Amino acid sequence: MKKIITTKKAPAPIGPYNQAVLSGNTLYTSGQIAITPETEELVLDSIKNETKQVMENLKEVLAAADMTFENVIKTSIFISDMNNFGEINAVYGSYFNEETAPARETVEVANLPKFVNVEISAIAVK
Repeated sequence: MKKIITTKKAPAPIGPYNQAVLSGNTLYTSGQIAITPETEELVLDSIKNETKQVMENLKEVLAAADMTFENVIKTSIFISDMNNFGEINAVYGSYFNEETAPARETVEVANLPKFVNVEISAIAVK
């Protein structure tokens, strides 16, 4: 059985999906972009600030399911320009313990929702 996970501390979905779905002990998050939940505005002033907002949104979705980044076993990072990889990776890495960091893939794509520069989703297990 699946349980829908929602929180007002992360942006509301902008389409027919939910912030996350819990199935058994496994949480599947939707991709997060750099929308501030309070103002619904995009954070696009720098790739570091954009990535930080994405990670903070993901952190709140995990918290709504009583999880943290330590529960994350897999992430997917979608970026619009591989030249931003180093800065994205530095911010992303600050949220994980390197010894227990999850598996992941990073993929450059032509476009992302709202033409942002980075989107990140995660799978986590209790």
